[in-house]
Amino acid sequence: MTGGLLIAGTTSDAGKSVLTAGICRWLHRNGVRVAPFKAQNMSNNSVVVVGPDGRGGEIGRAQAMQAAACGVPADIRFNPVLLKPGSDRSSQVVLLGEAVDTVTAGNYRSLRPRLAETAYDTLADLRTDYDVVVCEGAGSPTEINLRDGDFVNMGLARRFSLPTVVVGDIDRGGVFAAFFGTLALLSREDQELVAGFVINKFRGDLGLLRPGLDMITAATGRPVHGVLPFHLDVWLDAEDSLAYGRVLGRPGAPHGTEWLRVAVIRLPRISNATDAEALAAEPGVQVRLTIEPAEIADADLLVLPGSKATVTDLAWLRETGLADAVRTHAAAGKPLLGVCGGFQMLAESIHDDVESGHGTVPGLGLLPVGITFAARKTLARSAGSALGTEVGGYEIHHGQVTAGEPEPFLRYADGRPEGAVAGNVYGTHWHGAFESDEFRRRFLTRAAEQAGRRGFTAAPDTRYAAVRERALDVLGDLVAEHLDTDALWRLIEKGSPPGLPFVPPGAP
Repeated sequence: MTGGLLIAGTTSDAGKSVLTAGICRWLHRNGVRVAPFKAQNMSNNSVVVVGPDGRGGEIGRAQAMQAAACGVPADIRFNPVLLKPGSDRSSQVVLLGEAVDTVTAGNYRSLRPRLAETAYDTLADLRTDYDVVVCEGAGSPTEINLRDGDFVNMGLARRFSLPTVVVGDIDRGGVFAAFFGTLALLSREDQELVAGFVINKFRGDLGLLRPGLDMITAATGRPVHGVLPFHLDVWLDAEDSLAYGRVLGRPGAPHGTEWLRVAVIRLPRISNATDAEALAAEPGVQVRLTIEPAEIADADLLVLPGSKATVTDLAWLRETGLADAVRTHAAAGKPLLGVCGGFQMLAESIHDDVESGHGTVPGLGLLPVGITFAARKTLARSAGSALGTEVGGYEIHHGQVTAGEPEPFLRYADGRPEGAVAGNVYGTHWHGAFESDEFRRRFLTRAAEQAGRRGFTAAPDTRYAAVRERALDVLGDLVAEHLDTDALWRLIEKGSPPGLPFVPPGAP
């Protein structure tokens, strides 16, 4: 069997990534060789995978999560084009894992044909290696200002005759209008590939919703293939929903007598904030993304996460007064952790002629290092040790430690130092380090001691890999239990059914 499917959405954060992962896990359980694919992702949440030439390359973290749902190693081909926004007007272009350019809205058009052909060639290659490729769209297929030259949504579907399912988030309201409007603003040729809808995040009595399902089918000639219920355990590897004030996950009750409260500063250009999810998987650890000084003051452990624009986000910290809140937290002796860009902000100085072009600027001065940005980005899977135990992670950074001889936070397997520690302040360039279970437990134990939370005890048996697998199994269960999987099989095997009605007015 050779087939494919495109999961499009009425909006960003409608549920495309999780539905794609759920369908991948359902197919994998049924013995299908399946792979995920997103022609172009725009996200600063990326992960390093090792390419066929042995070098590291970046893909969107959601595609790595979807690969895990498929039971296959993450592959550079799963996300051939990754745009990493560095400002409101420019993005770094990562092509087949490697940063190749920086684009603005003005010059993107000239680069797009090259990106599109790379995406098309990559999907064609994947379809020879797998029985099914489940493709995820981007944003909405009805972004009519972008339809010309689109190769992520209906442009991709048209190129490969992919049957398309549109998912909408009912929690936002207006899902039926969004379904109808999405279809009605597509051209006749695009509409011929849209085979149905899926509703996401439903809460309540399905009987009350059913008349609406019948009405949207009558209005569009396309069925609703299922209604996915809202589920609290679907929160890992988020891309679009890292909101201010949000508590990550569902923190379990403390293993000891006290909670450990973690505040992660929600930088404007936050990158790989998913690092905090491993902390949130621990019982008794409450992790909140925030920009509120009161929540920062109340935190036991404060985290400065990664940033796609270190110098610019550091300036934002100063402009908002949050830099003072960071210093106050550290001065109180409570633990402060900087990861990648956050680590660089804690340095004494930063010299950046690469990302921001601002030259030398003062850092927060909380770690005795100097940082210089190199033209070539470090991309690597890394392994070593810290706090007396093994630790692994991955690196995605231009900044390099070029001054100072601090006490290292971690060490590479060959003994080289990495990161820095100064009392209660810690910094590392490694993403994903806290997915190493014993290292995470030891760090949280030390952080709790420094914060005065002596009643906190790290659970001895939390396995982050198992937490992620359970989340993927939940997605597979939701697809199996709440979607018309027979209809999905037919779409994958035979494509969109012929004779689907045209819904006017069509594309402008």
